[in-house]
Amino acid sequence: MRLKELAATRSHYGYRRLHILLTRECWNVNAKRIYRLYTEEVLSLRTKKPRRRVSCRAREDRPEATRINDCWVMDFMSDELYDGRRIRLLTIVDHFTRESLAIDVGQRMRGNEVVPVLERVACHRKLPQSLRVDNGPEFRSKVLDQWAYSNGVMLDFSRPGKPTDKAFIESFNGSVRAECLNENWFLSLDDAKQKDRSLAS
Repeated sequence: MRLKELAATRSHYGYRRLHILLTRECWNVNAKRIYRLYTEEVLSLRTKKPRRRVSCRAREDRPEATRINDCWVMDFMSDELYDGRRIRLLTIVDHFTRESLAIDVGQRMRGNEVVPVLERVACHRKLPQSLRVDNGPEFRSKVLDQWAYSNGVMLDFSRPGKPTDKAFIESFNGSVRAECLNENWFLSLDDAKQKDRSLAS
């Protein structure tokens, strides 16, 4: 039953990563047994997207944040420099206070580059109980998963095709695009970092 619960919330995890999660919860069970249960319960990953963009598994709505640092939300945005080179922005917002905690800019933002941004925020802010993210590969990375486990932070993945699961940061990102990205012509990566940093502060 616990395996089914984890598979429902971590729909992009295979049996090996689900086995790691169970081990962390002190379940003394080997990977072969997990694989057998995983296949018997038909929990294998979907290789094809459903025709309608809806979650493959039902899930209860999230509770609202009730205090500061209860829940942070992260998301990515894309833009380009004057010469057409692509850049990415990682935005982090406190779900309760609606405060922008970080806007980090880079040309490529992978899972191992997300963790240092969180560490910088943690230097002046208590870490949250949960971190709400989508199912992008940067947020599903083993590096971020290990960091969250080590710091007692729960990764709360949104349901595929349900942007309302993180509606506030979608709205925040819309404001960033309207007030910064659409209003500025970025000459370099450092120029973009400076302008986005001033917006975040």
